[in-house]
Amino acid sequence: MRGLFVTGTDTGIGKTRSCAVVARALGAAGRRVGVMKPIASGALAPEGDGRTLAWEDIDSAVAAANVALPAAWVNQYRFAEPVAPHLAARQAGVALSTGRIVEAARAAGAQVDWLLVEGVGGFCVPLADQPGPGADTAALAMQLGFPVLLVVGLRLGCINHALLTAEAVQRRGLALAGWLANEIDPGLARADEVFGTLERWLPAPCVGRLAHAPVPDWTSAATQVRIDRIEAAVEPT
Repeated sequence: MRGLFVTGTDTGIGKTRSCAVVARALGAAGRRVGVMKPIASGALAPEGDGRTLAWEDIDSAVAAANVALPAAWVNQYRFAEPVAPHLAARQAGVALSTGRIVEAARAAGAQVDWLLVEGVGGFCVPLADQPGPGADTAALAMQLGFPVLLVVGLRLGCINHALLTAEAVQRRGLALAGWLANEIDPGLARADEVFGTLERWLPAPCVGRLAHAPVPDWTSAATQVRIDRIEAAVEPT
């Protein structure tokens, strides 16, 4: 089994879409793929039904995988309010446990060739009110031990955010398997030069550049991902 922890430079940079694209690309290459979204904050109430909630991130994880995993393995925590997970957990009276997530990942990983675990927000998002062991998503990544795939949303300020995140990943002894550029701002000035700067400065290969697409074309997007670069950077666990 090979695994990736999919993180991002920030929230709202297309991490879920990017994770789904990579999963579909691996699946199209004949790999058996599972996807986890352990913590989801922010639910939608379908039109006309104020009682039933839907979590798009979780639905995306299920749809992107070509191996159906039990719901308890795909997601361990979900909160309706779109706020930082430790705030949502406090409101719900829940203590987030990284151990529970790691246990699910180990079970899921035994069923697939590749397991993608999508983080929540950026790389160092708190999971508890106070610092400590297992208190943020960086600690979760360390406990999983998977190489990290960094999603960089191409927008003003992304160079600094990307370099700081890459440094944080490597400072914790984790392998940065690669990074994926996601064009979230179609009006970004000198976007090609920004992309080129990231290619020169980030200490990992670029595994793809996803074109701006308000409505995802999954088939086309999957062809924009370099599976060979991902597989070359990730050793089986």
